[in-house]
Amino acid sequence: MSAIRALQTGRRGSGKAAVCVGTLLQGPPEGSPALTPPGLGCPAVVSLLTARSLRWEAPCGWVGGLLANVCVSWPREPPAPRTQEYAEVLLAQRPVHPGLIQLRGRGQLWGRHGLAGPAPPFRRQGGTGLKKMQSSLRLVDCIIEVHDARIPLSGRNPLFQETLGLKPHLLILNKMDLADLKEQQKIIQHLEREGIKHVVFTNCVKDENVKQVIPTVTELVGSSYRYHRGEHVEYCIMVIGVPNVGKSSLINSLRRQHLRKGKATRVGGEPGITRAVMSRIQVCERPLMFLLDTPGVLAPRIPSVETGLKLALCGTVLDHLVGEETLADFLLYTLNRHQLSGYVQHYGLGEACDDIASVLKRVAVKLRKTQKVKVLTGTGNVNVIQPDYPAAARDFLRAFRSGLLGPVMLDRDLLQGRSAEES
Repeated sequence: MSAIRALQTGRRGSGKAAVCVGTLLQGPPEGSPALTPPGLGCPAVVSLLTARSLRWEAPCGWVGGLLANVCVSWPREPPAPRTQEYAEVLLAQRPVHPGLIQLRGRGQLWGRHGLAGPAPPFRRQGGTGLKKMQSSLRLVDCIIEVHDARIPLSGRNPLFQETLGLKPHLLILNKMDLADLKEQQKIIQHLEREGIKHVVFTNCVKDENVKQVIPTVTELVGSSYRYHRGEHVEYCIMVIGVPNVGKSSLINSLRRQHLRKGKATRVGGEPGITRAVMSRIQVCERPLMFLLDTPGVLAPRIPSVETGLKLALCGTVLDHLVGEETLADFLLYTLNRHQLSGYVQHYGLGEACDDIASVLKRVAVKLRKTQKVKVLTGTGNVNVIQPDYPAAARDFLRAFRSGLLGPVMLDRDLLQGRSAEES
């Protein structure tokens, strides 16, 4: 099992175990029985992708018995016909993006470069942050949950409703300028069926619809029972949500709108900026209202591979934990699936393409993102200039997150599926 541990931890091993980990297994030797992972009901040829710090080595034998619980991801190179047949059988069992590995029975998602579920920092925040929220709950009059408008139906932490659900609740779907809201009414109807009756779409960067927040909160608190708080005239509101959805931006936007003051809490384009439950921050004078900023808390278990990738695309997980190229691959897959060609015009590609390597190559050439690589030849080392694929992938993701590729609704399939069920 040392080979598997080396793969999961991303450490460079030595000896036969490291060689096994770095081996791409196309199948068993002739005459050996085919591997049948439990639950799949058919033979499967297992392809093993290493963590980013490991190297590929020459094939060193059949160690598929160690990998019986691994649901596979397929390499970029065109597989052999038999391998392709098995890949189609496996992907038919659960139609997910083929760039991921799901470890069965562990509830963790792994991409080509490592963990694609809750990052270790967020798991720590999930325990301590939620406990601190609960300890402050008796001082809170209302809960404001902030979420990304591009994924209105997926990715929210169910523990919020379980532990904080006794208080009046307002859901704010932020970053509405980046979301395709043609089916906004369907989103509201679906959330109402889940018991969420108060929803506001906002863009906290440009203060759009932020003026609706204070009146809505005042109405919610006024119609609810404030336990042992009759002597207090101010309102205390707690802001919660998954990482990097705009909780701190909402607080700063409310201060600009109602107090004409600058920002009171740090914001950033990556998760983990707010790391503790902060002290009360005044956001309004009439009525006197204070907000508590809290760290983002991901769900302890992400229900599906696709949901995990959507969260990662929206920046709730640090990119390197999933892999920039893996995220860029899923983004291209999503844009093409929804027939969104904004990336074609933005990068001047001429036509849509479903090969992420080809797209990143052309993006790197257009942006002049290249790197020198030493290649060993018969006459010595030769410096070769090749496209910088990671840099191109980062620019592709940055363009998506800043809206340069056009508005996108990542939950479109969920909306269409639920509409079909209702009809």
